[in-house]
Amino acid sequence: MGTSYTVKISDADINELKDKLRKEIESILDDINQQMSTYITDSELSLLNKSHSNDWIKLSLALFQIIERAIQVSQLSSGAFDITSGPIVNLWGFGPAKSLSVIPSKDEIQRTLAKVGYQQLKLDKTTHSIKKLIPEIYIDLSGIAKGYGVDRVAAYLQEMSLQHFMVEIGGEIKAQGKNDEGTGWRIGIEKPLADQRRIQQIITLDNIGMATSGDYHNYFELKGKRYSHTFDPKTGMPVSHNLASITVLHNSTTFADAMATALLVMGPEQAYALATKINLAAYLIIHKGDTFEQRYTNAFTPYLVKQ
Repeated sequence: MGTSYTVKISDADINELKDKLRKEIESILDDINQQMSTYITDSELSLLNKSHSNDWIKLSLALFQIIERAIQVSQLSSGAFDITSGPIVNLWGFGPAKSLSVIPSKDEIQRTLAKVGYQQLKLDKTTHSIKKLIPEIYIDLSGIAKGYGVDRVAAYLQEMSLQHFMVEIGGEIKAQGKNDEGTGWRIGIEKPLADQRRIQQIITLDNIGMATSGDYHNYFELKGKRYSHTFDPKTGMPVSHNLASITVLHNSTTFADAMATALLVMGPEQAYALATKINLAAYLIIHKGDTFEQRYTNAFTPYLVKQ
């Protein structure tokens, strides 16, 4: 997934299992990469993207389920999350090539948007198959796959009857039980600063997933203007509102990962309204001039640690 991962286990007498657990966890992550990576040329997803067929294409159960989950988040967020928006990301220089010297023209953006839209994907639950109504459509799961990986590893640890662990992949987290000190897993929400790392808020996690999306680490500047790596799939433009970061908690880290991306695209008012409507635990950090304002839903309150 182009990132690092950490697994901490605080169950007693874990030493004898360490080698087995490490091997199995890496096998799980290797499998996910081989199914869902856009950087591995022969991954299942890469082969799907290369296919320009209008026919039904049978998928592995894992790939089918994550695409299905992604489309559910797209529908819930009115298209703010869209796994087919990869061409827009590439057009703006945030893809594998990562080079941009001029801002794309309106015509270039419109031509690219013509090949974007989760509505152009049809799924058959019976056969776990997909049909691309636009043959050239390109699927990128980078906004949801890390959360899925966290859930898969956490599920494996539960199958091994482990009770106390924390799994983290690229900043997406799931924690259960207690840490080595016998207290709940305390996780810091980062203050959205580009040039330093400071904690904005500490929360406690137990048997829940956490995902954060922000605009403060991945961006570029051109002619004195900063452009975010987060794009509105409906306009093809980088978001320009004042929502700097959003953290989402949910039993499914997969869902939390995708929803964090969706809510960041939507901006502070729409994000807060949707999170409140669906009783989602969400923590927003909003730019207010040179400072930040925090706002969180009622569902998030139980996880806050008083500082």
